[in-house]
Amino acid sequence: MKNSTINSSRRRFILTSATVGGGFALGLHLPGKAQMAADGGSDINIWVQISPDDLVTIKYARCEMGQGSMTSAPQLVADELDANWEQVNIEYVDVNEHIRMDRAWGAMVTVGSQTIRNSQEYLRNAGASARAMLVAAAADTWGVDTAEINVSNGIISHAGSGRKSGFGAFAAAAAAQPVPQSVTLKDPADWHIIGQSFPRVDIPPSVDGSQVYGVDIELPGMVYASIRQCPVFGGTVRSFDASKARSRRGVIEVMSIDDNAVAVVADNWWRANKALQEIEIEWDSNGNGDVSSDDILATFKASLDAPEAALMPNNSGDADQALANAEQVLEAEYFTPFLSHSPMEPMGATVRINPDRIDIWASTQAPEGLVSEVVNALGVEQENVYAHRVQAGGGFGRRGGSSDYARSAALIAAQLPEGTPVKLLWTREEDTQHDFYRPLAMYRLKGGLDSNGNISGWKARIASGSILNQMRGVPLRDGVDFTAAEGFTRLPYRIPDQFQDFKLTPTHVPLGFWRTVGWSQTPFAREQFIDELAVAAGEDPYHFRLKHMAEDELSRHILEKVADAIGWDEAPAAGIYRGIATTEPYGSYTAAAVELSVNDAGAIKIHRVIQGINTGHMVNPDNVTAQLEGATVWAISAAMWGEITLQEGQVQESNFHNYRLLRMAEMPVIETVLEATGGFWGGVGEPGQAPILPAFCNAIYAATGTRVRSLPLKHHGFSLA
Repeated sequence: MKNSTINSSRRRFILTSATVGGGFALGLHLPGKAQMAADGGSDINIWVQISPDDLVTIKYARCEMGQGSMTSAPQLVADELDANWEQVNIEYVDVNEHIRMDRAWGAMVTVGSQTIRNSQEYLRNAGASARAMLVAAAADTWGVDTAEINVSNGIISHAGSGRKSGFGAFAAAAAAQPVPQSVTLKDPADWHIIGQSFPRVDIPPSVDGSQVYGVDIELPGMVYASIRQCPVFGGTVRSFDASKARSRRGVIEVMSIDDNAVAVVADNWWRANKALQEIEIEWDSNGNGDVSSDDILATFKASLDAPEAALMPNNSGDADQALANAEQVLEAEYFTPFLSHSPMEPMGATVRINPDRIDIWASTQAPEGLVSEVVNALGVEQENVYAHRVQAGGGFGRRGGSSDYARSAALIAAQLPEGTPVKLLWTREEDTQHDFYRPLAMYRLKGGLDSNGNISGWKARIASGSILNQMRGVPLRDGVDFTAAEGFTRLPYRIPDQFQDFKLTPTHVPLGFWRTVGWSQTPFAREQFIDELAVAAGEDPYHFRLKHMAEDELSRHILEKVADAIGWDEAPAAGIYRGIATTEPYGSYTAAAVELSVNDAGAIKIHRVIQGINTGHMVNPDNVTAQLEGATVWAISAAMWGEITLQEGQVQESNFHNYRLLRMAEMPVIETVLEATGGFWGGVGEPGQAPILPAFCNAIYAATGTRVRSLPLKHHGFSLA
């Protein structure tokens, strides 16, 4: 990406929240004169810069880690600008400038499928405001009314005189125009860039090898660090003997970090890591050294039986009475384990400390989080910390929830001579065993059916830890962690009498946001239990769902589309079985159907997966398809093999040999159903995973008669063919 130098004192960003003339009023204040960048371009506003050669540079504030939003987000700006996409260049917003300008570009963190749905309004306004300023500049120059100016595909024209020009000729004059107090955004019918599958800007460098990830950073005079943290969470370093390590070739320094880790610095990483292995460390487990997975499971079972829990907000009617009057009552318990993120690029960061500034390079989902970690570690002012962004080699929430690896890198750099850049890189084992894990959770569900096969009563108890409380220190509203309860706080099914509660069950295991968060777990219980009720009622699972959905329920729309795509009402080939599920995560509506067969040895062959999503509005359909395909990989991996277990307080899984992920040869055929019915902006990156897991397990039940209520499937005699 090309870098541009910007004087942070020359412009300010003011965001207002009034809806005017059909558009969200966005103030992008610039001084009343043209703002010239170092390359001769003019900053029309903080999002758009236009060069004399018609190149349009659009700023991107979030993070790219392979999800494609570095392409999709600028499409929003470019469409309202009426730019020529072939003339668009995309650059990261400078993190330090963002901080110095009171966080002018809004949220930088890339989590929770927020990039499009939470940014679309102000990004579209930025493009529309820049367009209006170009139109005003052209009208002034040509001496005509602004209503007579047309802008299309990067060309400004005036039909009456036949004059036309690219953007560059008016860029300086446009930058001097007053910022519109309000703009009217386009009707979706007029979009020409939004809704189109333009190629992702990060693909070419990823393919040709020129892409730079955090692990690729190389600086003059760089040294390298390897770290070993206490294998028991909450433990500390009691003592260590580094005499052997210090005598090894290339070793520069051995140090303790934050009382819970030992690091070795050397002239290359391999030597640092080899020396680290020779250090004899005595750990203090601080009371957690005897904890096992069995102990944790027993605690969670007790939480299911606890007499009191926090009530969820959607309870209605009298579930107990409805269940007492039901013709049939079913009860089932479900379990989902701790999971690691395991991105292909392990955690790491490069830090260089100079007297007047600190620089950090790292793959991240949260650039401001990197800065905060350095500030907290070293006690410096955040304006003196410069975070440099690179492509992240996967994140899945790990690089957004915590930047602990950046803190360690900063503390190591602080013990080295001033100006020495140090690259800290975790091993795969360290990455797997010192994660912030998806919470373990248990679910107890109880449902009643009346004489017509309708669900007459519903009860649910969720026992889970709290990411919000444990990781972030956020007090739980009414005692419920909504991330753990999502999927239950609003059911898409019409059930008049329902009661649901949440039992907070903390452990010493660190928790974090794992792709799809609670929606990666709760549908496993909810949507399988709906199937269990359908079977008990003697009804088809798909039609049983439809029977319980309102006609205007958007879950119904995408469910029908997916069922049609797989031919649900037509019998599959002999030996092939189907499962289906629907969910409504992150403002979108999703459904999935899975076709599979299972042989006598329990080997599952997935023949076809149908993934459907309704995002309301859709920016880049090809990106959406890619996200759904990736979500399928994630869900099947978790279903088959995913679990983190503990013995004597320590994580037992360490690398991909015992923390399996789906391999290329195991990839199923995936077909996508993309719906954009309009009216809302839903997320994409997270939602695709939500319906896959229950649809997959519902298909396994259809094929085998075995209802899988705990994961992973490898413990139930299943493998993947």
